[in-house]
Amino acid sequence: MTLHISVVIPLYNEEESIDELYRQLTAVLEDYGRSYEVIVVDDGSRDRSFERLQAIHKRDPRWRIVRFRRNFGQTAAFAAGFDMARGDVVVTIDADLQNDPADIPRLMAKIDEGYDIVSGWRVNRRDKFLSRRLPSLVANRLISRATNVHLHDYGCSLKAYRNEVVKNIDLYGELHRFIPALASGMGVRVTEVPVNHRAREHGQSKYGISRTFRVMLDLITVSFLLSYGTRPIHVFGGVGLLSMAVGVLLGVYLTFVKFVGGQDIGTRPLLLLAVLLILVGVQMVGMGLLGELIVRTYFESQNKPIYFIREVLE
Repeated sequence: MTLHISVVIPLYNEEESIDELYRQLTAVLEDYGRSYEVIVVDDGSRDRSFERLQAIHKRDPRWRIVRFRRNFGQTAAFAAGFDMARGDVVVTIDADLQNDPADIPRLMAKIDEGYDIVSGWRVNRRDKFLSRRLPSLVANRLISRATNVHLHDYGCSLKAYRNEVVKNIDLYGELHRFIPALASGMGVRVTEVPVNHRAREHGQSKYGISRTFRVMLDLITVSFLLSYGTRPIHVFGGVGLLSMAVGVLLGVYLTFVKFVGGQDIGTRPLLLLAVLLILVGVQMVGMGLLGELIVRTYFESQNKPIYFIREVLE
């Protein structure tokens, strides 16, 4: 039987929330009336989370439990859930009950309208302003501007994806929050819907303000991948040619000064700058060529597609 929904839940030290999460999520999905599975990825929890998940699995086999050997991070947990998902639509949600499972049908309604990714937008967040909401506001604006995929809330885990979208995205590092941007290269349709956000009742948040700096670094990676991931020579080669051009112009100027003006240029800093710019330019072009070889090897060795088809009418 084909499953309609796979719910993927990354979890780390949330033993106090698990039973209530099961109750709320099961009530919503059964009332929704479509076939489903729930994949919970225990990311190396050190409390009794796995024991409680094990008990739920025994009475409800629709809950599939994945247990990591150690804490690998939320991105790895999402990746494992995506790999195991069998549903036509993959819904992601946090385990801490701050996301409301009752919002899942709203996301599914947008999927039924033809969208490929539906992102939750926590309009009224129940988090501290300085440590959570302000950094998130800044990060969301920067990400939207840099990736040209405009969402109000990249950090909201409550999202819905078509299965073929998540199956064709390779996650690593902490790129899970950038999935809509990474998938934009496939030509997907993305939208967002306002969702409920609740204050945390149990446990402690796993995030702090330091995450903002990691997001900025990841944003640089994503921006490069989206713009030049398949053509690195364009960025490295462009910078290299510009550097060489400036170096050559300085060299021409110094040659004119030497032979026409009769001035000594051996001790002038400008000469060193000209030589440096030419050498840097050659190195940058070389890096671009190496990048092209690596990209070619990556795509050919893994049979990675360079295009994605929405549908074929025959």
